[in-house]
Amino acid sequence: MQLPAVAFPAYYVLATLFLMKVICAQELHTVYIVNNCGKGYPVLGGLYGEFYPTTDPTTTLTFQGPAWGLLSYLQYTDDDGNNVCGKDGEGCTMVEATLSNTGSSVDITLIPPHAFSVGAGFAYYGGCNGAGMNCTSAACPGAKHNASEGWLQVSCTSASVSLEITFCQ
Repeated sequence: MQLPAVAFPAYYVLATLFLMKVICAQELHTVYIVNNCGKGYPVLGGLYGEFYPTTDPTTTLTFQGPAWGLLSYLQYTDDDGNNVCGKDGEGCTMVEATLSNTGSSVDITLIPPHAFSVGAGFAYYGGCNGAGMNCTSAACPGAKHNASEGWLQVSCTSASVSLEITFCQ
């Protein structure tokens, strides 16, 4: 049995496409990374193995839709020219983040194999302004030192919130 063809006026089709674009474009998150260390470059990685390294002292990346499972660290070399941080930030101070209109969460992790390497801090903007954390030493009380310290995450419920990460404040 063949179903009858249904014709929609062009304005219905255009209105539907416009609404789909508006709904999809409602969630937008920007991550701004500043390197004040005078060495190395910031790295931002994503949930599915994407990495966004840069040689610039500042980096801005914008995500249309949620930005799940982000990680950021400062990659630099030791005196022998070897990278200090592993591919996933092992051996270094790492900022972990999820930015979503259903709830955002950010923390600084020193959970092994991560370790303090440089000072790091973060702050939300465009919502939850002022919420964040700075760590300047391995003894930072706001950093996660083991996996059971989930309460050390800084949460934000503002829609389309953005994040600034700073290394060596």
